[in-house]
Amino acid sequence: MDDDLRERVEHEAERHALLNAVKHGEEADVGAVIGPLMGENPDFQEHGDEVPGVVAPVVSRVNELDEEGRQKRLEALAPDLLADLEADDEGDDHPLPDLPNAEDGGVRMRLAPNPNGPWHLGSARMPAVIGTYKDRYDGWMLCRFDDTDPETKRPDLAAYDAILDAIDYLGFEPDEVARASDRMETYYEHARELIDLGGAYTCSCPAAEFSELKNSGEACPHREKAPETTREEFDAMVAGEYDAGEMVLRVRTDIEHKNPALRDWVAFRMIDTPHPREAASEYRCWPLLDFQSGIDDHLFGVTHIIRGIDLQDSAKRQRFLYDYFDWEYPDVTHWGHVQIDAYDVKMSTSTIKGLVEAGDLDGWDDPRAPTVASLRRRGIRGDAITGAMVSLGTSTSNVDLAMSAIYAANRERIDEETDRAFLVRDGVEKTVVGGPETGEPPVHPNHEDRGVREIPVGGAVLVEPDDVPANGKRVWLKGYGCVRHTRDAFEFVGTDIDIVREEGVPVVHWVPADDNRAVLLRTMEGDVEGRAEPGIADREPNEMVQFERIGFARIDAQNEGETVAYYAHS
Repeated sequence: MDDDLRERVEHEAERHALLNAVKHGEEADVGAVIGPLMGENPDFQEHGDEVPGVVAPVVSRVNELDEEGRQKRLEALAPDLLADLEADDEGDDHPLPDLPNAEDGGVRMRLAPNPNGPWHLGSARMPAVIGTYKDRYDGWMLCRFDDTDPETKRPDLAAYDAILDAIDYLGFEPDEVARASDRMETYYEHARELIDLGGAYTCSCPAAEFSELKNSGEACPHREKAPETTREEFDAMVAGEYDAGEMVLRVRTDIEHKNPALRDWVAFRMIDTPHPREAASEYRCWPLLDFQSGIDDHLFGVTHIIRGIDLQDSAKRQRFLYDYFDWEYPDVTHWGHVQIDAYDVKMSTSTIKGLVEAGDLDGWDDPRAPTVASLRRRGIRGDAITGAMVSLGTSTSNVDLAMSAIYAANRERIDEETDRAFLVRDGVEKTVVGGPETGEPPVHPNHEDRGVREIPVGGAVLVEPDDVPANGKRVWLKGYGCVRHTRDAFEFVGTDIDIVREEGVPVVHWVPADDNRAVLLRTMEGDVEGRAEPGIADREPNEMVQFERIGFARIDAQNEGETVAYYAHS
């Protein structure tokens, strides 16, 4: 990051920190600052690893001001932001816009995941936002698995529980869970009712032939058949008497509608591939999503729907259904997609599944995978993800998720409770001449009461290649003291810390050359091997540590002779 960019980051960080502090009447939150900062300045994102280090001291300076000082500084620096704040209703500090026509206790929303695989990171946005709205309005939340496509988006039996586990990890619990594949008779019942209302007909036109008719605004020859005939043919569909592609049930709309996608759309089709769930394996006549979800949203009393901007036609199709049944359609919010550029792997369930099956990824929780399971295994708290997702709002534009916002939020949650440790990569061995037999770095730099880590020196240490000083120069071995690089060895100089403060002697980490622990550190860029202080072998799986000057990591396993850890972030 060059000086000009650093200056811009500091300026924008101060604006957002002041806004955050004045808006909430308390100290600014680093995580809450980084999210909108990165969203408004996409060119900052390629420097995501450096931005938190620039933002944190700016936030600290803002937090040193009293309330009046913050107000005055914001007025001088960004009077437009202060004016916007003053124009807001008092106490309206929700991170999300109000839902239309929403009343406390009367909001009913749904998650509608397709269980064709565990969740990628973008999937976390829906439960984060809907769960937040549920809490805000004291509402009700359904998790309905939309699993009525056993062929194209074939359900993964393990995904049902994996998705429910992910929702819990993100901090929420559905009030009810349903599987659409358990509700087939309900869909058939409503299809028959729709037929009787004159709202549907069976059609055996080849797909290409119907498409040509539809695009020219012409009705297919089956459109005017009698409801009785349609009922008979639909019952034959349900009984499995047609092959795939031989017969469909269409909703009768406006064949001359200006949007061809809304003209007589398919409600049911035949699929020969059995559903992987045994309870649904006998069905062959399956509803398409617009019919199935439209029926369920009404029957479950859903009042508000949030869905992608690319699904605007779904709401329009479903309104035809609701008109036939004389139902009131829920309020709908459409939003853009979440984009994440921090991964080499595409954020796509089918892509990730293919890479896992090919062995290119170790699993859905591989640190290189842009998945909820991956972040969890790396030690990222679920509420850190939720906070970052909520901060994106519900704009119809596509939005960029800065991973640095998640990392900053997670850092705030774990920093004070996480013990420190040393890990050396590509270690260079140096004999230590003189000096104490052990080093005693603190367990945590901010908590003296937690004591020190006693690390034996054993006559030689390992340091990272870039930390080896030129011959005759000094370094400070953290928790040990100052050494001078002399004749390819480290000669102990003393323990006067003033040389670090006054003479700029660099502080480096180290481990004993002999009494150390092998570590496999799994990262987004690939696996890294190193050597850690011996005490790392006593850490329990799932514990977090901060490898000093490297970053936070979650202990994953203690194998014979090796510790496996997953890198979280710096």
